[in-house]
Amino acid sequence: MEKRDPYKHKERYLKWLKENTRGIKGISLMNSSLILAYLYDMQEGLNVAVKSKKGPRSYTRLNNIIQRMIFLAKAFEKIHGLEDISQIDENTLHSYFNKIKNGEIRRLDGRVYQDPANFVKIFKAFWHWWQKVNRKEGNEIRDITIDLDAICDKPKWVYMSEEQIEKLCEKASFEYKVLITFLYDSGIRAPTELLNIGVSDFNNNFQEVTIREEISKTFGRRIKLMFSSKLIKEYINKKGLSEEDYLFSFSPFTINNNLQKLAKIVLGTEKSLAGQKYSELTMYDFRHCSCCYWLPKYKSESGLKYRFGWKKSERIHYYSEMLGMQDTIKEEDLMDENHGMIFKRKVNKIYSDNKLQELRLDFLEKKIQELIKKAT
Repeated sequence: MEKRDPYKHKERYLKWLKENTRGIKGISLMNSSLILAYLYDMQEGLNVAVKSKKGPRSYTRLNNIIQRMIFLAKAFEKIHGLEDISQIDENTLHSYFNKIKNGEIRRLDGRVYQDPANFVKIFKAFWHWWQKVNRKEGNEIRDITIDLDAICDKPKWVYMSEEQIEKLCEKASFEYKVLITFLYDSGIRAPTELLNIGVSDFNNNFQEVTIREEISKTFGRRIKLMFSSKLIKEYINKKGLSEEDYLFSFSPFTINNNLQKLAKIVLGTEKSLAGQKYSELTMYDFRHCSCCYWLPKYKSESGLKYRFGWKKSERIHYYSEMLGMQDTIKEEDLMDENHGMIFKRKVNKIYSDNKLQELRLDFLEKKIQELIKKAT
């Protein structure tokens, strides 16, 4: 099946490139040339930093580079008169990003930038590319970005318990009930993986779904569906979908808009435990909630990471923030392991030794009292 691009990143990039090949409007010729050269290399996977991922950058990434690098070029031209961003000095660079961070430089609408670290990351990547390009020419460029803070604040999201998600399903239309249940069960990335799932990707009577390598951000995987199988099967039959059809054909904007209306009616406008208002619910929040649901149920991190398509264990805490967790350890869990049995024996021995010591002390105290009585 042809891979869907829900946000049309490829189409947007190619259209922009066609319109700006001879020069980017609104910035100097030198800055335009630098950004276009950088884009071309990133598109081809050339001159990437040593520690960075190899290969061509995605259209999502390329569009992000366009947006943020043009923004920075315009800002440096306007504030500092820099028509060549490669000539910026360390003090000027740090001063600018610090002013964004502390709110001295604001957006056009007067609001503070939510996460200036995203701009820092883009500029650091650009600068490392510029260093590598020059190094090939025998010129050494100092890294003026090394002390820039590129740590992004974790975005807020909507946390919902199992009971809250059940309430959503009760009030949702059949199509959205299927969508919500599938998102919560599978933990699939939405919309990128979700909207590329076809009827042919289901196996074993809809009890398993294959997330193909070509549609995944990380790696392909085949996961078990534990409570959405019957609904999906019913949905496919009602819709009359064939093996060649995609499971869902909603617009991401439409889905999120309808989910927000539903959440506002069912759960209200209060903030959830993860900081975001229920009324601002999106498809991607179900991936967070799914992680919270499955985390205590998987016996190993590797199984959980496989289900969600993660390579690093840190993603588990990033997505769950340990919300909804509780201590579920039982005595039999400890007794199943040899080391657990040994540990319990040691504890019992300590307890027995203490009891014996107490008996000895009681005996000695009794003898002392008897001696005192005889002496008097």
